[in-house]
Amino acid sequence: MIIAGAGPIGLACAISAKRRGLDPLVIDAGALANSIVHYPINMTFFTTPERLEIGNHPLVCAGQKATREEALKYYRGVARAEGLRVRTYTKLVDKNSVQTRLGRETISYDKLVLATGYFDSPNRLGVPGEEMPHVHHYFDDAHLSYGLDVVVIGGKNSAAEAALQLFRAGARTTIVYRGKTWPQSVKYWLRPDLENRIKAGEIQARLASQVIEITPREVLVRGALGNEERIPAERVYPLIGFHPDLELLKRIGIAFDPESGRPQINPDTLETSVPGVFVAGSVTAGNRISEIFIENGRFDGDKIFGTPVERAQAKSRYQGIRRETGE
Repeated sequence: MIIAGAGPIGLACAISAKRRGLDPLVIDAGALANSIVHYPINMTFFTTPERLEIGNHPLVCAGQKATREEALKYYRGVARAEGLRVRTYTKLVDKNSVQTRLGRETISYDKLVLATGYFDSPNRLGVPGEEMPHVHHYFDDAHLSYGLDVVVIGGKNSAAEAALQLFRAGARTTIVYRGKTWPQSVKYWLRPDLENRIKAGEIQARLASQVIEITPREVLVRGALGNEERIPAERVYPLIGFHPDLELLKRIGIAFDPESGRPQINPDTLETSVPGVFVAGSVTAGNRISEIFIENGRFDGDKIFGTPVERAQAKSRYQGIRRETGE
């Protein structure tokens, strides 16, 4: 058995399998918990610790919420305690092969579980200059931008939080968003902070604006009235979301809805249109990546490997999470 994806949900699936007498191999194109590795340094989770726990292992943290570093330590510890076989930097290419740093290798299995998430596939602007080295699709460390002109592109939580951190780290920050107003989904403590910084002139904002081009020194922006402006930019952060790797689904032969990206699955077992191939976590939701998080996706292993009773219990826990969060 192979589980593609060594994030929290992939590890939870491996635990579910191992506790039923199986010995899965967990592979990942990046590091263990690679999506969390990409989170900003010193980030604190919005979710409470118990919602991040897998395999009934308690997540102990210094504060009320876990930090990025505490979560990484936790998932390393769980993998070690459970004796999971994990092979990092091993990318699933199609249903028959993986790519490692040493080349392509053939694989075989009875079951394949895709818990690949979406964090490896950031959305692109599709504009000239987007692939230049000073353009970063993941926010890293605000300290790196001290004293620099920085443009953040996007208007949701990641972009808002990045803009605020950059400002406080001493960067001359401009945030560019195509919407006329900030989305209601922006966290309740971020939105007033961002609006107050903009009102005070500490962060510059360009709403109802589209990025047209990125150059080594500037970002060309077009406003709602067609006016164009060149904004100085020594670092650029397009933080406009992520999407699942639908090309991988195509290569494996999994049928999915081309509009929503949702794979065709058995809702009880999460088996796809390809016999023996299953999906877990956010991959099950296609492009609606906001539907599945660690909190509810961590039960998917019980659906895949459990008995009918265990599957029903997993479904009940998942629905309970949705009711509590109002989703």
